[in-house]
Amino acid sequence: MRILAIFEIALRALRRNKMRTLLTMLGMIIGVAAVIAMVGIGNGAKAQVQAQIASLGQNIILVWAGNVTRGGYHSGFGSAGTLTLEDAEAIETEVPGITAISPEVWGYEQVAARDEDWYTTVRGESSDYFDLRQWPLIEGAPFGPRDVRSMSKICVIGKTVARQIFGDEDPLGQIIRIRNVPFTICGVLWPKGLSLTGSDQDDVIIMPYTSAMKRVLGAASLRAMDIETASPALLEPVQDQIVGLLRQRHHTHDFQDDDFTVRNQQEIADAATATATTMTYLLAAIACVSLVVGGIGIMNIMLVSVTERTREIGIRMSVGARGSDIMLQFLIEAVALSALGGLIGIGLGIGSSEFISAEKNWPVQTPMLWIVAAFLVSAAVGVFFGFYPARKASRLDPIDALRYE
Repeated sequence: MRILAIFEIALRALRRNKMRTLLTMLGMIIGVAAVIAMVGIGNGAKAQVQAQIASLGQNIILVWAGNVTRGGYHSGFGSAGTLTLEDAEAIETEVPGITAISPEVWGYEQVAARDEDWYTTVRGESSDYFDLRQWPLIEGAPFGPRDVRSMSKICVIGKTVARQIFGDEDPLGQIIRIRNVPFTICGVLWPKGLSLTGSDQDDVIIMPYTSAMKRVLGAASLRAMDIETASPALLEPVQDQIVGLLRQRHHTHDFQDDDFTVRNQQEIADAATATATTMTYLLAAIACVSLVVGGIGIMNIMLVSVTERTREIGIRMSVGARGSDIMLQFLIEAVALSALGGLIGIGLGIGSSEFISAEKNWPVQTPMLWIVAAFLVSAAVGVFFGFYPARKASRLDPIDALRYE
């Protein structure tokens, strides 16, 4: 029998019971739609995390001071004061492959200008910080190396600080007081939005680290260092050299733990995206259960169909149809059910993920590979669960089938 004729007979059989066909496909539709939607949302979340990691800059190594535990109270990295300016200078001069370094201190201070005040983060950085973090200014200019050396009373503010204190007024050139020390605003940072931890990156004031240490925070040590390497290939070698140099400078023995922490950008990205990746695959795996349930539904309906059409099978065999023709017909019906359900599910999954993206402002990325894979898996489910009913139909005895009532 010709393939086209078998297709025609199979599709005619499916059209004969439209409601039953639709209900049978429902399991596949829900399963495929869930997989597509979950993968799209999960990949979108992963891309958002990667974009936030990229906002740190390129080829970045982060060095934090150690933590402190006193009286049962545990403070986080950067609180122990184990990094010094001499450490930063030694790293810059002795470790090859470094293109920029920014010693870093920070604290939370009440700042005031005119009749307004605001509690915000004050950061002390080097003049390399803005290039290192790829953080441009929307107006004004950043401070330079001379300002760092002379502990100049100038600063750059984030968009949130500018809005809260100055409103619609241009903050450039205005005076802002931090611990009663007047600082002139020389620039406003380009808005970055929320960080990975959910904090507002634009709620910040950045000044030369020398000014922050001596005039505002009264710090004698660094909280951290941001270091940029010449290329991604140098991240791990430079990181190893920094660890070795700091252990040597801090007289850390082999049996002692480091009093600092060093991480490169790739490690941070891997750690940050690991959860999103795990959740994506977990949700996709749960959604795949619907595919199995849909496949069982297809097998059940096909077995019922074989029983209902026993006399039809007997008549076709008696006029020359072979067992392989009967098997192929029922296999085509099963695959048509699952594949059509898969196509509808793909459309529903993409549509629902785009709806969530539009309503919740959530990024969605559905790779074409997953779409093709979802369709192929749905077709494969039809073959797998349709094989037994098709095989059963092909093995019917024509005489017994013709006698069936």
